[in-house]
This record gives sequence, C-alpha cells and structure tokens, in this order.
Amino acid sequence: MKISTKGRYGLTIMIELAKKYGEGPISLKSIAQTNDLSEHYLEQLVAPLRNAGLVKSIRGAYGGYILSSEPSTISAGDIIRVLEGPISIVEGIEDEEPAKRELWTRIRDAVKDVLDNTTIEDLANHSDNYGESDAYMFYI
Repeated sequence: MKISTKGRYGLTIMIELAKKYGEGPISLKSIAQTNDLSEHYLEQLVAPLRNAGLVKSIRGAYGGYILSSEPSTISAGDIIRVLEGPISIVEGIEDEEPAKRELWTRIRDAVKDVLDNTTIEDLANHSDNYGESDAYMFYI
C-alpha cells in the first residue's frame, strides 16, 4: 500500500484543523504557509473531505474550514479512505495461493486497524519529543 501526497496532505489539513478545534475557522492559506504546501493543491483536497462530511466551510472575510465533529471521532482511516479509496495491500489477492493470500489479508487488516484506531486528536496531540525524557544528560 502506498499513500500518495493526497492522503498525506489531507491528514495535514485535518491535523491542523484538529489543533485549532473550537477556535473558529482556519484558512487553507494559513495551513499552506505553516506547512510549506501549495494552497491550490489543498483546495483540491478539501473538497472531497467536505463532501464526505469531515469538514465544513465557513464563508466570509474570517472564513475558512472547521472540523464537522470532534477530533476524537475522526480516524486517520476515515481521511485516507476519502482521499485514497479502499485500503488494500495487493490487487488480485483472490488469485494468490492460500499462504500468501492469508499474509496479504493479515497485513491489510493490521494497516486498517492502525488507521482506524488512530484519531486526528491523537495526531494533533503528538509530541515531537517522544522518548526524549529517557535520554541521558551529560555535563562536562
């Protein structure tokens, strides 16, 4: 399975909206600037997210986008499926021999499990200093 820039940038949009959840609409321009991405490309990605009911658009001078529900209720799998389609590892799996078919099925199910059990709230709250608290401090 390969997740394209559509899925990766779509997650970026949703994570940024989750970080600002409850603070009002966020413009795609600010998301694009913060993450050094093309605003035009983000506009193309937000349309399917809006059509799927994951985000709402707010018109006006102070408009932008907001999440349609709480970040804890939207999974990474929801976003990836909207932008990338169904989650599959190998095409034509039914033609594989049983041992390989079972392997591909188990891998697909593991990927689905991770995506479906990771919310955008989890991603928005992720700390960049993961594991650094256990690091040694040396003084000279």
